[in-house]
Amino acid sequence: MKIALIGATGQVGSRILSEALQRGHQVSAIARQAGSLAPREGLTPVALDVADTDKLAAALAGHDVAILSVKYSVVDPRPILKAVEQAGVPRLLVVGGAGSLEVAPGVDLVDTPNFPEAYKGEALAARECLRLLRAGTPLDWTLVSPSALLLPGERTGKFRIGGDQLLVDADGASRISIEDLALALVDELESPRHSRQRFTVGY
Repeated sequence: MKIALIGATGQVGSRILSEALQRGHQVSAIARQAGSLAPREGLTPVALDVADTDKLAAALAGHDVAILSVKYSVVDPRPILKAVEQAGVPRLLVVGGAGSLEVAPGVDLVDTPNFPEAYKGEALAARECLRLLRAGTPLDWTLVSPSALLLPGERTGKFRIGGDQLLVDADGASRISIEDLALALVDELESPRHSRQRFTVGY
């Protein structure tokens, strides 16, 4: 499959890149610093500013799927969504945040009193991206939200999949490794089950 990965040098993007290449996909790694990526079979680095819709659309053309993995407090997703549509890419997979997951009916994690202030800006921006997708777009999108705690760790392949509610384990913790998040996303890429939906993964 020909994948365009936007944000390929980030913490999550780099794990998605490795997971996709490991499975034999062809990946165009799009990022400002894409030239810093080590050469690997199946990898094509594409260095550009993703805010330039026309240049991004040209880079996206001909791909089977686009994957968006960026910091939404820094990168506006709207020009990117426009570029994906303009390029005629048939599918879009998006890495979202945990803050928009529900902890009670109608209550998102980001709106709870104990949500860390340091992460609030990014969580609110990521929720806005989800709302943009849900508001109506011709794109066939899927958004994956991690659990509350997302850290580098092991690729276990042992996790649960949920919908719009925050997943917690038997000890009340909500966590997933970046490696397993990447695995779940590439699984969804290969075997779509959540067209025009958000899903979440956690232990």
